[in-house]
Amino acid sequence: MFRSLLPLLIAALPGVCLPAIAAAEEQLALFSTDGYRQTQYRSPTPPSIDGAQTLDTAALKALLEEQSDVVLVDVYRSQWLAGRFIDSEPHANLPGSIWLANTGDGDLQPEWASYLSENLARASQGNLEQPIVFYCRSDCWLGWNATRRAHALGYKRLYWYRDGVDGWEQAGLPLHPATPEPLPGDE
Repeated sequence: MFRSLLPLLIAALPGVCLPAIAAAEEQLALFSTDGYRQTQYRSPTPPSIDGAQTLDTAALKALLEEQSDVVLVDVYRSQWLAGRFIDSEPHANLPGSIWLANTGDGDLQPEWASYLSENLARASQGNLEQPIVFYCRSDCWLGWNATRRAHALGYKRLYWYRDGVDGWEQAGLPLHPATPEPLPGDE
């Protein structure tokens, strides 16, 4: 839509800097109308997110030591083809995590939104006060998007581990081989 308005804007606003218009167009392409990052997922992320507390590795370790009921949710992407996850590359995540692959995408299709909400309900036993930590890799918007979605679903004790698998590994902490939770219909 914005692209179709671009010629009209240029004609109506003489003296408007074309690079500024191009920058605005690029910014619109990065985020959906709902505010989810939808492209260039591996790029610098903001320091915080509304509705959640941002954790670094030390803070996550402390949280896990203090509370045994924390749910860890890895949202790293996995190739989905012909109704199944394709194990195209090995993936490891933090011990005790559930891997809800592809739920951090900016444009989440209904089956993936259901996959996220159903798995969160199961992992939290329907408790919206359940502490849940979302993560992906460092400089990855997928964890940020998934955290926002959980907040929109009504979860109240949310955490975003911004450094993700990379930060955990750099701290010399163990990772375990991971398999995505099955999507209904995944054989």
